[in-house]
Amino acid sequence: MQITQAAYAGSYPQESKCPTPDKPEYAFIGRSNVGKSSLINMLCSRKNIAHTSGKPGKTQMLNYYLIDNSWYLVDLPGYGYARISKKKRREWQQMIRGYLVKRETLMCAFVLVDCKVPPQQSDIDFMNQLGEERIPFAIVYTKADRVKKSGQLEKNIDAIEAAIRQHWEELPPTFLTSAETGEGREALLAYIGQINKQFFNVQESL
Repeated sequence: MQITQAAYAGSYPQESKCPTPDKPEYAFIGRSNVGKSSLINMLCSRKNIAHTSGKPGKTQMLNYYLIDNSWYLVDLPGYGYARISKKKRREWQQMIRGYLVKRETLMCAFVLVDCKVPPQQSDIDFMNQLGEERIPFAIVYTKADRVKKSGQLEKNIDAIEAAIRQHWEELPPTFLTSAETGEGREALLAYIGQINKQFFNVQESL
């Protein structure tokens, strides 16, 4: 699958205010500074459709991008470190959980994991929460190009997946990506394309 058109569709403070749920949606979320905006730009082949920032906490609402007039890419606020108040952090958590749990057209949550660093408990905890809520998700390893030492990338991913397997019998789908080189783009879009096809087949049969 290829993306030919991508447009910012709006930002929303809670799930109930989001667009009419008539298209499949794919949420992208991860720890702050995991490279989420860069990955979204890479997938859409646009330099600045999602604004990148070195400052954690830039994404503060549910940001919708309409892709080829047929599905939504949804950029969620990051979890983990961000210089915000405890009250604002709780509001974000409620907003994110409300969206993930209630949004009927959410097809998959893509959990972004930085493959440069050791396993992070915040990533494991978030995946476990998705499992408890029975929300389908996939893991997207980011910044693959930044691991230069021979064999270190494989070692890092093995350690992350070993930590995940302590809680899961089997791993969800995984994708290795680089916003710089474009690695993983085709595989990720193909996966979305397969789910879209199933979604629209079901809609046609109703």
